[in-house]
This record gives sequence, C-alpha cells and structure tokens, in this order.
Amino acid sequence: MDKDIALLHEKVDQLTAQVEILADHAEIEQRRGRELDELKADLIPIGNQLIKLTINELAEIGTEFELEDLIYLLKRVLRNTQLILTMMDRFEALMGIADEMELLGKQVFSTTIEGLDRLEREGFFAIARESWGVLEKIVAEIDPTDIRSIREDLGSPSSIALLRELNQPEVRKGMARLLQIVKLMGGNKQGN
Repeated sequence: MDKDIALLHEKVDQLTAQVEILADHAEIEQRRGRELDELKADLIPIGNQLIKLTINELAEIGTEFELEDLIYLLKRVLRNTQLILTMMDRFEALMGIADEMELLGKQVFSTTIEGLDRLEREGFFAIARESWGVLEKIVAEIDPTDIRSIREDLGSPSSIALLRELNQPEVRKGMARLLQIVKLMGGNKQGN
C-alpha cells in the first residue's frame, strides 16, 4: 500500500508539474493576446488615417486614373525586369565612371593650375600682355578700309611680286614691326 501511495504521489507530482507548464503557457498566451490587442489599438487609427490619405490622393487624381493603367504599368515592369536590371547595372557603372572622372578632373585641375603658375613665374603672361599691347597698337594704326581692300585685291601673288613689295617702305616698316613682335614672343626684348 505504501508503494501505491508513493506511486500516487509521484503521479500527482508529475501532474502538478504539467499543470504548472500549462499555466505558464496560458500566461504567455494571455500576455501575447494583450500585446496583440495593444498593437491593434495602435495600428487601427494609423491604418484608418492611411486609408483616408489614400482616398484623398486618389480623389485628387479623379477620372484621370484608371485601374487598367496601373495593371498595364505593372505588367510592363514585370515584362521588362531584365531590361530594368541591365539599365540599373549600367547606371551603377556610369556612377563609377563619374567618380573616376571627378578624381581625374581634380588631378587635371591641379596640374593645370601648377602649369599656369609655372608659366606666370617664367613671365609668359607678361610677354603675352606686351605682345597683345603691340598688336593692339598695330591694329589701331590700320585703316579698316585698307583691310577690306586687302581682302578684295589679294588674289594669288607670285613670289617675284612679293619680293617687289618688300621694296616699299610701308611693307618694310610692317615687316620690322612683325619681327619685333616675334622677338617679344621669343623672349628677346632688345630691338635693332
């Protein structure tokens, strides 16, 4: 009989343990139910607001929007998925090229600035300004009607005719000025 009572106690202990497990599960389920109810209470107003906004936005579109258009657009997107992916790959490659071009552009800009600085230090721009001043003086001395007559009368002169022209004082004077300009550009500022 003691054995039966011990067996009975053991079974009661097992049932008690199982009841405790079931009670824990029930408590967890109740807590989940409360959390789900709270989530529903939070989401329902948000969902209602979203529906109202959607209705308002669709009302603004009015009769211009038809469901068939949306379905047609969706079908085209699905049919052209591979094309869209290819286009995105190319766009990503283009962005990579743009990044490289930006880096290269910075290097080119830096090199250009250094080159211009070197030319400034060597006096190139000063010589160019002087040469430009000389050219402006020469152009100021030329009569515009003479330029028009040169264009009209130029033709195709022979070498002998050009040599004869060197005997004229105006030509010699112009050639001397031209040589002075060439000397200035070459860095030789001394005259004859």
